[in-house]
Amino acid sequence: MIKKTDTKPSNNKNLQNEAVIHLYAAADKIYPRSTFGFFTKWRWAMIWLTQIVYYGLPWLEWGQRQALLFDLEARRFYIFNLVLYPQDLIYLTGILIISALSLFLFTAVAGRLWCGYTCPQTVYTEIFLWIEAKIEGDRAARMKLDDGPMSSKKLIKKGTKHLVWIAFALWTGFTFVGYFTPIRELGDAVISMGLGPWQTFWVIFYSFATYGNAGFMREQVCKYMCPYARFQSAMFDDDTLIVTYDEKRGEPRGKASLKADLDKNQKGACIDCSLCVQVCPTGIDIRKGLQYECIGCGACADVCDTVMDKMGYERGLVKYSTQHAMDQGWNRSQMLRRILRPRVLIYTAILTLIVVSLLASLVTRPTFRVNVIRDRGVMARLAEGGMLENVYRLQIMNATESEQQYQLSASGIDNLKIETDVADKNQSVTVNSAESRSIPVRLQIPDGSIKSGSHHINFVIKSVNENESIDEEAIFLVPR
Repeated sequence: MIKKTDTKPSNNKNLQNEAVIHLYAAADKIYPRSTFGFFTKWRWAMIWLTQIVYYGLPWLEWGQRQALLFDLEARRFYIFNLVLYPQDLIYLTGILIISALSLFLFTAVAGRLWCGYTCPQTVYTEIFLWIEAKIEGDRAARMKLDDGPMSSKKLIKKGTKHLVWIAFALWTGFTFVGYFTPIRELGDAVISMGLGPWQTFWVIFYSFATYGNAGFMREQVCKYMCPYARFQSAMFDDDTLIVTYDEKRGEPRGKASLKADLDKNQKGACIDCSLCVQVCPTGIDIRKGLQYECIGCGACADVCDTVMDKMGYERGLVKYSTQHAMDQGWNRSQMLRRILRPRVLIYTAILTLIVVSLLASLVTRPTFRVNVIRDRGVMARLAEGGMLENVYRLQIMNATESEQQYQLSASGIDNLKIETDVADKNQSVTVNSAESRSIPVRLQIPDGSIKSGSHHINFVIKSVNENESIDEEAIFLVPR
């Protein structure tokens, strides 16, 4: 804010007029109107699907455990029949790459499908708006309520709305933490008031984020916080399906009551009812062309089709189309044929290759993993019986849901002997289901049997139950 001082002629030379100029104007609150139609049905179908998955998955059981659980404390991820360790981070990397390429592919084909139909910000904003409409009424009733003075009726409605919002947000935060802590144990902890500090923090934090973003910030997140809105144009081209306004058909705008009026009065099909603006969750006017604030939800297309039906006009004044189709006057089949263009084919081929590779890797992955760690405190030492000894630690990670036995052996040097205090006489150790066990191992050779230096050896760990084996290389040191 700055002050502008303007001195005008006056009998009092010290008299000055000051004007306050605001450099920032607060955004007006947007009251989206409810709408119905093809795209609205699809949007609500995706809301139901995503929320059933989100709220339902933590409650599914797989055997004696939660089907989907990211146990950070134990450093294990359970995904149905998969048990993943931190060493399996490559799979998470693959999933992230698949997600990114899928976003590129869908954006190249049909614009901001993610934003308009499945983005959490869109989903929870729609849910919160639905709750608001059920309690406070439709768009006109909400605007009237906000403009009116405080009263007991207004206080009750506002209070009820916020209580429902907070309850829903808390349930959302509770479910989020349930992916990292067994949700049934988490529920018992909530009932008994025994939540840990970190669990409490994340439930409250995620609940507050949901309440604030979906209840208050809404379109501000899409406009100013989401980076996707800024770089989406790099993934668009003239054959990308976007929500468009048919300017040739709609202009000049004007009021009309009959279909004959269009030719008689030389008016366009747009009757300037502004309903497309009223239903837009970000408050833009689609008739001004493509704007970065547009999330591609299709609400304006649904409400415009409703108006066209009432006026007896042809549908599609606002619709999903491409820039080429609008410029060239293509029909729907001509427009759809351009979808399979080089960019889309390349994205599809790369995405398919990565998905197939990831699935093949998951199917063929071994049922256990092994890490070999040298004891750095003891390079080499003399043991009883004139034996030269190197000390190691084998970390065996059982990635199955059953107890497994593993047989240990080593090769690479003549007369190499393996010793461990936790194995049986056959050098076999037991690891419980989905657990990691560290095994201290001593490798011995007769002192002076080989020359000094470092010698390559192999640890061979064989799963007795699964008939699988893993070879891990290591170094045996012989001092001078």
